[in-house]
Amino acid sequence: MSRAVVYETHGGPEVLELRQVTEPHAGPGEVRVRVRAAGLNAMDGLFVANPAMASAFGIAPPAGFGYDFAGVLDEVGDGATGFAVGDRVYGGAMAKAVADFVIVSTPADTVWRTPEGLSDEIASTLPVAGMTAAAVVSAIGVGAGDTVLVGGAAGGVGVLTVQLARLAGAAVIGTASEATFDFLRKLGAEPVAYGDGLADRVRAMAPGGVSAAADLFGTEAAQAALALGVAPDRIATIAAGPNPPPGVRAIRGGADATPADLEQVARRIIAGDVMVLIAARFPIEQIRDAVALQNDRHVHGKIVITL
Repeated sequence: MSRAVVYETHGGPEVLELRQVTEPHAGPGEVRVRVRAAGLNAMDGLFVANPAMASAFGIAPPAGFGYDFAGVLDEVGDGATGFAVGDRVYGGAMAKAVADFVIVSTPADTVWRTPEGLSDEIASTLPVAGMTAAAVVSAIGVGAGDTVLVGGAAGGVGVLTVQLARLAGAAVIGTASEATFDFLRKLGAEPVAYGDGLADRVRAMAPGGVSAAADLFGTEAAQAALALGVAPDRIATIAAGPNPPPGVRAIRGGADATPADLEQVARRIIAGDVMVLIAARFPIEQIRDAVALQNDRHVHGKIVITL
């Protein structure tokens, strides 16, 4: 037997249960990962709470939980080439990651070797956030001389987006709560409070104008960017819902990035050019507390489940 977080019905963190399940094994074309860490994303709790969103991703209870993971390969099935038992790996497995073992059936697409110098905890935060941040920065063409407005700058994706934009040579204005202002300044961003009047506050901070925007939390920053005259094709959203502002780029996270993008982010982290902030660590037994904190949406960085 092994452990896995599962849920039988939609709801809040209280529906999540840590259960003993039959230990899975790798079949032909599959590998098994002994999970050491699993990074939480906002979407994980949304899938549990929102039946329509879960269904759109092929998830229906009873289901497992979580996507991002890192660990060690301990079984390699026949035909699963390119990996060996003992390899440190990280990747994504929809609604399966928060468990002792994850079976991955398409290794080339969903699991990668963990580079030397990257811990399991840090690696477990990257598959969604790293690829999404890379996709956003690429989509809006951030470069030297740009001033970029980043909405939700202190979140898991936002922290990486700010740093990647700065590395590309841009100035960054990041929306956040006042409690995170000092943190954002350390990342090289100028913080601004979100809420009513955002466009006016940004205009006062950037008299030369804003040239691009990335809204990582709803549409407030995207709407402010439009009001400031930013071209729609230089505005990206990742959580705008079914009706994003007309003409802006709706990024689908990792679907709009490549493994090479993630590899570049990992290299930047190892080199010390990019920082990953782990806001909290929880053992798997405290999964409900971890998801409650994630759902609060005021986390500064990433939450990691340790196994």
